[in-house]
Amino acid sequence: MLESHSFRRRRAAFPAPRVDELLIADMVEPHSRVLDVGCGDGTLLNLLSTERGVDARGIELSHKGVNDCVAKGLSVIQGDADTDLENYPDDAFDYVILSQTLQATRHPRQVLEHMLRIGRHAIVSFPNFGHWRIRAQIAFLGHMPVTPNLQAPWYDTPNIHFCTISDFLDLAKALDARIERGVALGRFGTPLKANAPWVWNLFGEQGMFRLTRK
Repeated sequence: MLESHSFRRRRAAFPAPRVDELLIADMVEPHSRVLDVGCGDGTLLNLLSTERGVDARGIELSHKGVNDCVAKGLSVIQGDADTDLENYPDDAFDYVILSQTLQATRHPRQVLEHMLRIGRHAIVSFPNFGHWRIRAQIAFLGHMPVTPNLQAPWYDTPNIHFCTISDFLDLAKALDARIERGVALGRFGTPLKANAPWVWNLFGEQGMFRLTRK
């Protein structure tokens, strides 16, 4: 089927998706209902809309981010993951996505609970603070880590809760959630071949999981 002019124009308005965004899109069934929480500049939301044909909605805390997304044709409203997800009804979406935002929420457990309540599936990606480089910087340099994925110094970072992949797996277990798919990304966003949680926790720079209620 030929791609419409409006889709081509909207795609050109966004930067190229990151590798993790491409992997998230692969976890989403075409033509489903999706809510992207903390959608930022709308790149992932646009990817899902143009490539997967989903009914894509977004929530973004930044007023500028909302304006930019709306100006580019996306359905995005201003909202806070910590306070506004409770207003959505049960099973309102097929997928609720939280990409690189969990560690910046004030109440990550409650956020994930709401995601699993209002969506049939929850997809979460986050930087892994258990990666060996982060451990080494703290152990040998005595400083909070600064890495390509965590570029802000400790006094200027939006991150509040420093979560490892093992921590997230424990949280999923505490919420009685079932992990449908999981992957850890190494350097340059390459998925790790080993399928062992301890390997993910030590060598994965990012974790990415799709969960559902049991």
